[in-house]
Amino acid sequence: MGRAFEFRKERKFKRWAKMAVQFTRLGKEIAMAVKAGGPHPETNSRLRTAIQNSKAVNMPKDRVEAAIKRASSKEEKDYEEIVYEGYAPHGVAVLVETATDNTNRTVANVRSYFNKTGGTLGKTGSLDFIFSRKSVFRFDPKELDLEELEFELIDAGLEDLFVEADEEGNDIAVIHTSFEDFGKMQKTLEEKGIEVKSAKLERIALSTTEISEEQAADVLKLIDKLEEDDDVQAVYHNMA
Repeated sequence: MGRAFEFRKERKFKRWAKMAVQFTRLGKEIAMAVKAGGPHPETNSRLRTAIQNSKAVNMPKDRVEAAIKRASSKEEKDYEEIVYEGYAPHGVAVLVETATDNTNRTVANVRSYFNKTGGTLGKTGSLDFIFSRKSVFRFDPKELDLEELEFELIDAGLEDLFVEADEEGNDIAVIHTSFEDFGKMQKTLEEKGIEVKSAKLERIALSTTEISEEQAADVLKLIDKLEEDDDVQAVYHNMA
């Protein structure tokens, strides 16, 4: 079948692996949302957002419903959300968001990833001057007049509105607001009938570190190890 077939097969397996990780992380997010605000998305905005994000990555509806049902059970374990901060090789700042039912396991794993790749795990709050937590919404711009929309969203806390390309190369509109304005912006977009593809709280780097391609490869070894861990929800860095 040749190398082309093998290449396509490898890409397919990588895509499936990535989807499996996304589904696991969204399953945890759904569980935490249900534990915090109940199993009904119409009265639980965090759950509504998690379901919305699951649709964006084509998570099967039955898996979403199963996650909600499990989380509604008293026997379902609770997850603790913990943020770890440190530096990868070559001075690149790395921030790791986790959701875990065993903090000892998680901190041991995260520390070992940093140590084995030449990085160092720091203290909580040590990267506050590098990363800012923002509300980030993504949607299909379609036929919308983004200049007019930008003006209309100012009262909802809009800080920035721009267009970028998604993984398939299609245009996607991105909104940034402050961490505190997440609910206000989410409600405003719903009222305007704008179908949001994803709504998340993300860490945005306020400054970046320039490194070479060879150095970047060292940093990516750490990021890959972190992202493969089941307890890790998101990894952020300031590598340029």
